[in-house]
Amino acid sequence: MESVYDKYEAVIGLEVHTQLVTKSKAYCSDINEFGSRPNTNIGPVSLGLPGTLPKANTNTINFAIRLGLAIGARITTKMHYDRKNYFYPDLPKGYQITQDRTPICTGGYVSIKTDDGSPKDVAITRIHMEEDAGKSIHDQDIYDTLVDLNRAGVPLLEIVSEPEIKSSKEAYNYLQEVRKLVRYLDICDGNLEEGSMRCDANISVMLKGSTEFGERCEVKNMNSMRNVQRAIDHEIKRQIDIIESGGSISMQTRSFDAVSGTTSLMRSKEEAHDYRYFPEPDLQPLEISQEYISSIEKKMPPLPKSLFEKYTTQFGLSEYDALNLTESKDIALFFEGISELTKNYKAAANWVMGSIKSYLNQKAIDITEFPIAPKKIVEIIELVDNGKIVNSTAEQRLFPEMIRNPEKSAEELSEANGWLIQTDSSELTELINSILNENPNELERLKSGEKKLIGFFMGQIMKASRGSANPKEVTKIISELIEQ
Repeated sequence: MESVYDKYEAVIGLEVHTQLVTKSKAYCSDINEFGSRPNTNIGPVSLGLPGTLPKANTNTINFAIRLGLAIGARITTKMHYDRKNYFYPDLPKGYQITQDRTPICTGGYVSIKTDDGSPKDVAITRIHMEEDAGKSIHDQDIYDTLVDLNRAGVPLLEIVSEPEIKSSKEAYNYLQEVRKLVRYLDICDGNLEEGSMRCDANISVMLKGSTEFGERCEVKNMNSMRNVQRAIDHEIKRQIDIIESGGSISMQTRSFDAVSGTTSLMRSKEEAHDYRYFPEPDLQPLEISQEYISSIEKKMPPLPKSLFEKYTTQFGLSEYDALNLTESKDIALFFEGISELTKNYKAAANWVMGSIKSYLNQKAIDITEFPIAPKKIVEIIELVDNGKIVNSTAEQRLFPEMIRNPEKSAEELSEANGWLIQTDSSELTELINSILNENPNELERLKSGEKKLIGFFMGQIMKASRGSANPKEVTKIISELIEQ
């Protein structure tokens, strides 16, 4: 039965603020560092003291160009900074230095998956540079709001999407892709919990088939991708309920409460004229040459989308494998190191997604701390491919031994421990005969047709041979012996 909510569709646009991992702030030399004692990373410029002058951080510009190139945006070659005026306790100057009419990047897109898993490109309106405000703290004093200005002046890139997102799941997927991208580019750590990546959602609803958007509300204060999803779901339902009861939606800024899962009114939504934008008089306009843009493009790291296409087309891996391998830049680079030395890409993927990731999870470490070099993993793959060691022995015995002795070769360790597959068939036959004779009851049942006992004998033989017996050869010899 169709619900009243099925009559409507959502229209969602996201504004993602990414704090940049520069050493200093956007317009002064104050340290840009998370976790310092409150009000210690401050100075005359970030405090907005009279007579101080800002100076643009070159890395902020470089990072913006890098992100724009990654999403296929147009880089603005002539631009200026603007002042956005408003008064908050945690904004010392009474304005932010931002970009209004000349954002550094326009256009481009972020590729996501829709609710049914099909691909979709979400268009980007603009990316502009601005500085962060300070932080108001409401939960450490029962009487007063505390202000920490360490964050004031930290460089931000604001990524504004077109209103093309249709569901909370699409919004979640979009944020995942943006976070993955900024991490690959090494411009932001993407940590929503620490506030280094923040999202505001503009949400409206309209009747399906309509071409006229409904009035939108902006939702703020969401500190995780899951909470963005929850806030959107609540807001869609809230707006539909108001419309269905005969009311109308007014443009508002709303706050999300993670405990109750609801939004509440913060203030009426500001329009651009409320901020009284005007060109920043203390910073020179910027002019960026194509040569400068090209120099940044040449230093771009491999990106998840291109790596995904490479793994699924050139390497013949499944989409599942490719997604897992590209989820983290460091994992992808480690896999790249392996794939440069072997053509057995599936085995390489299995090692990375299996034993290696399992070890990382157990030790709670990053791949950058993993003791075995990619070339050593290739040595294991080659031993298995060349029939010198069985895969189970490689995983269960050789891999842990290489972690303890990362400087030694895979073959050296296998030989020293007797794990190399036996090539002397007479010696193997003698061992198998011995195992069969030690288990007469099981041998009789096997001869009577209980084929599952092959597995029992295989386990005994592999244990006795310390994993050096070739399973195919073992099966062949057992078959020959029981037929005699």
